[in-house]
Amino acid sequence: MSLRPQSLRLSIPAKTVRIARAAFPKGSPYLTLRDELGTVFCDSDFADLYPAGGQPAYPPWRLALVTLMQFREGLSDRQAADAVRARIDWKYLLGLALDDPGFDHSVLCEFRDRLLGGSLEARLLERLLEASQAHGLLRARGRQRTDSTHVLAAVRALNRLELVAETLRAALNAVATADPNWLRAFAPPEWYERYGRRVENARLPRAEAQREILQRQIGEDGFRLLQALKHADAPAGLGRLHAIQILRTVWAQQFERSPGSTGAPPDPDQGRSPPKSDNRQPRRTERRNRGSEDHLVSPYDADARFRARNGRDWIGYMLHLIETCDQDHPHLIIHADSTPANVHDVMRLGPIHGALEAKGLLPGEHLVDTGYMSAAHLARSRQQHGIDLVGPSRKDVSWQHRTEGAFEIKDFVVDWDNRRVRCPNGKESLSWGEYGDAARGRYVKVRFRAADCLTCASRARCTRVAGSAQGRQLLLHTRDAHEALVAARVHQQTEAGQRLYALRQGIEGTFSQGVRAFGLRRARYRGLAKTRLQHVATAAALNIERITAWLDGQALAPTRTSRFAALAG
Repeated sequence: MSLRPQSLRLSIPAKTVRIARAAFPKGSPYLTLRDELGTVFCDSDFADLYPAGGQPAYPPWRLALVTLMQFREGLSDRQAADAVRARIDWKYLLGLALDDPGFDHSVLCEFRDRLLGGSLEARLLERLLEASQAHGLLRARGRQRTDSTHVLAAVRALNRLELVAETLRAALNAVATADPNWLRAFAPPEWYERYGRRVENARLPRAEAQREILQRQIGEDGFRLLQALKHADAPAGLGRLHAIQILRTVWAQQFERSPGSTGAPPDPDQGRSPPKSDNRQPRRTERRNRGSEDHLVSPYDADARFRARNGRDWIGYMLHLIETCDQDHPHLIIHADSTPANVHDVMRLGPIHGALEAKGLLPGEHLVDTGYMSAAHLARSRQQHGIDLVGPSRKDVSWQHRTEGAFEIKDFVVDWDNRRVRCPNGKESLSWGEYGDAARGRYVKVRFRAADCLTCASRARCTRVAGSAQGRQLLLHTRDAHEALVAARVHQQTEAGQRLYALRQGIEGTFSQGVRAFGLRRARYRGLAKTRLQHVATAAALNIERITAWLDGQALAPTRTSRFAALAG
């Protein structure tokens, strides 16, 4: 397929305009979008995705608009293609004649594949934001807010036994597709009974001892297949199959080889001997904290991860939305950041600011919750991007903070220039050292004399270190981070600070709208790249809803109050 760019000065056919106006005398979102923002996209936006020669492709600017309308209305590819042929408001937005035949539904899937192949899925949102800026609906250096939500992967949750069984079954299916003759000669007869059906359709043993025996058998079968694929007689390329790579990863995470006496049984149907076993039994590995591990959880989605947060656990992804919240402009989503579920919020603030900078849409004030806050982020956001990060700081979990009258870090006076700290009773620190590690970054460790702390009348309020070996120790952030954190905590306690931060909760309404109207918490596809495309397209579709409502003069609906609750007011 090749691209034949169309002129976007092409007007809407007169008959389409006349019938659309008659069908929607009070207007419609798609008519408003075309009248106010034009076509939004142009063919040159996607020129890199098409070769120079070949059969002319369907105009990609129209496919981009169809994709956004498809996600706005929750349609399948076939339903979206039918809407292009049947709906007058879609024809108006796309500039099509009434008798235009449209396209086959498979073109939409091909278009998404092209977007993913060229890493241009973000352009669906970027071009809409650029059109909004040109129309005065969006500005940089305003006020923005951010939050995250969980997204369920399009896979079944598997326990440990089901995971290894289904992973091996998926690998066998991949090998059977790539080279059926080799697998037919290699696979023992019992494998067809053991792995011929999906694991949820099999009757797994209930007793723990029997489940352990079955899991060991599956582990041995998997190691046997992997060992055979390393053999010189194995067909080239089988070991590089995606399903085999997943099998190799899952087996490394779920099993370890321990000394034993079992080996691969001989296969009388084979003309050659099976690869020799390494004479070690598979033994499952122990897992301590499932939520913190980067373990694969499904053979069909290598990017989905397990996460437990706020009393909820799921398998899938995290979605971070960044939304404008200026009073005199529509509230638009300007960035959607998708990650595996085990990536925590605080790790995404830097990349989010980097993406906003690339778009020219950095905020002046950024409202976030505790999950994104850290002293380092407060300082870095101000120094590198000129952003005031607004949000509650992380809780101090020290016993001093939880004990009334105890001496907290804020009670100590820090002399940064002379690298000294004075305690509430007037004693100065003994040592000052600057350190750094991957977990905490750069920090300062301060020690006080053991003799001063041992004889201090306020020792019980300050330290619980037993004996006389050492005195109170303090761990401080670097100066810029420490001062930024102190200033943020002071501002958070003011009435103006609390009133400003209260605006952050408005993004909960955005997530509610996304979940109820756009299916935001369920992945339509498998894999992070396709899920990211879904989130970007959904964010753009949600923006269309808000842009057209703003242009049509529809005010934001107030928070609903029940009849009974209204009686109290």
